[in-house]
Amino acid sequence: MTAEILNRALGYPYALPGASYIVDGNTVHPMHKADAPTLRKGRVPVLAVGSNQSPEQIARKFSGPDWLPIPCERCWIEDFDTVYSAHITAYGSIAAALHPCPDTRVSLYINWLDESHLPRMHETELGNENYVYAELDGISLNTEFGLDMSRVFFYRGNAGAFAPNGQPIPLAEVPADNRCWQAMHQHNVQSHVHLETSPELAFDDFVLTSVNDVNLRRERARTMRDTAIAFDHPGMSVLQS
Repeated sequence: MTAEILNRALGYPYALPGASYIVDGNTVHPMHKADAPTLRKGRVPVLAVGSNQSPEQIARKFSGPDWLPIPCERCWIEDFDTVYSAHITAYGSIAAALHPCPDTRVSLYINWLDESHLPRMHETELGNENYVYAELDGISLNTEFGLDMSRVFFYRGNAGAFAPNGQPIPLAEVPADNRCWQAMHQHNVQSHVHLETSPELAFDDFVLTSVNDVNLRRERARTMRDTAIAFDHPGMSVLQS
């Protein structure tokens, strides 16, 4: 059990396939260009910036036969990066957030969600007050299968970007061109927070107590927010909190 908790906490954002895919229950298969227009039809484009890029996480959230398949199309968005948020999840990971970053081009995914998917996704993202559901307009985004977009929906982090040295920290697991800041893997950024907030604990115990002690988790997050940088973009509008 301990190993499972540590693997989930430190495995974030989980395996990213590097190509568009479809999650159908517990099955994952490739998304093809010829099918893309039909698969997108009637769906809401929700930008995934952290673990929602991973088939593992989408399958975890939408497991079972009752859900329609979810197309997850790889995309590239200009002038943004995906960085660590100044909060810790209930399962022990330091999560991700979108953040403006001039001249950087980051590879992310769009979860094409229908009306039945959105309430479930909101439940997983909005329930702990770490994110709000928002619209982002006036952007430059293109998808693997040739769709150019200037508007997308996403979950904006409320805690801001974790910036212990005055700069956000991108997720090293997420590819990007011309990054402005030094990226880190999950284990590295956890080690930083560990030493800053609970150096008396062994590293594994630090991670486990983030999961098992909600008050300690919140206290650590408050320390992380002391240097956090808020999301600021003129095209952003909050739709649901």
